[in-house]
Formats: sequence, structure tokens, C-alpha cells
Amino acid sequence: MNRFASFEGRERRRGGSALVTGTEVHSSSAGASCVITTDSEAPRLMSSQVQSIELRTYVFIDSLQPQLAAYMGSVSQGFLPIPGDACLWMEVSPGMAVHRVTDIALKASNVRLGQMVVERAFGSMALYHRDQSTVLHSGDVVLEAIGSSIEQRRAAEVSWTEVIRAITPDHAVLINRLNRRGSMIEAGMSMFILETEPAGYVLIAANEAEKSSNITVVDVKAVGAFGRLTLAGKEGDVEEAAAAAMRTIEMINRTSVNP
Repeated sequence: MNRFASFEGRERRRGGSALVTGTEVHSSSAGASCVITTDSEAPRLMSSQVQSIELRTYVFIDSLQPQLAAYMGSVSQGFLPIPGDACLWMEVSPGMAVHRVTDIALKASNVRLGQMVVERAFGSMALYHRDQSTVLHSGDVVLEAIGSSIEQRRAAEVSWTEVIRAITPDHAVLINRLNRRGSMIEAGMSMFILETEPAGYVLIAANEAEKSSNITVVDVKAVGAFGRLTLAGKEGDVEEAAAAAMRTIEMINRTSVNP
């Protein structure tokens, strides 16, 4: 039996059943229609809804630092990252479009899928591999498929950033009760907090902060309407980490054209 229906077979099936061959599907005479695409019908990708996907966040991390890798592993439902892995985090809109983006990325190379989150408005995914070029290749294929580029990602808007020095015991206890996946903050430590929109940018901010100084990763939330990062440590270390995180955000905005 042939893998795909012939043209005559497609003609006979129209008006009823769905064909997984890139043909038009009608649910009823008055219902909506859609286009189902397959890997063998690349030209149809250009005419489908793939190029209407909005790229919100594109974050490439060259080498995951130990604490961030451990934190991401604690929230991952897929393959777990290890320190030194390269990571690509992408966020797209609408949310369900992340399934198509994930499919394209996984078929482009042997990257591993660590996380895929489908929210009401946005969808996010995390890809890992030891080899940076493998991760970058999957990213390039996705960008080409959706007709976008790194420069077209949304810029990072900083909603809030602050260094709080010498945390009180009451404050530290409540922070630790709210954040069970990262390390604990101790009374007397200083704390750096960062909130961004879109959310995914806090990941690279956390990674660069961890590279720059001896800090503790308390919380990294990279999904939702806003991303939130909490780091702790000695005052000097926290200030150095905060500066590194903010430099990273500025670098992203220099290479992003969308407000």
C-alpha cells in the first residue's frame, strides 16, 4: 500500500474524512477547514499557519552552570540537563504553536527535549545537548520555518530589579517556604531580584550571574506572563551577579528589534 494517497484518492475523499497528507480538511459543509502538514510536504509549510507564529523569546545558553542546571532539572518533565550542556529556550505565541515548533526542532537534530509548557497565551520549550552547534542548528531550522530571526524576538522589559541587603529571619523563612526547588536563603544574606517580560530571559540572566560570582540560586521562574529570578549571597557577590544579569539583559535588547 502506498504511503500517500494518489491525487484521485484525495479527490474521492474530499467532503468527508481527514487526510494526513497536507490536503484541506473539512469537518462539515459549514464547519471550519484547516491544513494538515507533513514532513514530506515542505512547500505546504509556507502556506500553512506556521509562519504566523510569533517569536517571543529566543535564549541560547552556551554552558549551563551547575546550580541553574540542577534547578531546571527539578522542574523538568522531560530529559534532564547536566552542567555544561548547551540550552535553547524558545517562547512562542499562540501557546499551542509550541507543539509545531517542538516537532520541527526535534526532527532537525538529535537535541533532547527537557521541557514543554503550553500556557493560555504562550508556549515554551527547552532543548539540551552537549554540543552547542547541535542546539543552534535546531534553533536555526525553527527560525527559518516560522519566517523569523533572533533579531525579531521581543526585547526584554525589566519590570523590577533590586538588591536587598541583610535579609531578616522572617523574610528568609517565607521566601524559603515559597521556593522549594532552589537553594535556601539565609538570614543576613543579600538578595537580588529580577522580573522580566517575556519570562524566559531570566534564564540567561541567572546563568550569567552564576558565572560571574559565588551566589546561591534561590528561584528561577521562566514561564508565565513574567519571569522572576531570586539570587542570594554575600553583599559583594550579589552586587557582582546583579551587574552581570543586567548586562545580559542589555545585550539581548541591543540585538532585538521588537519592543
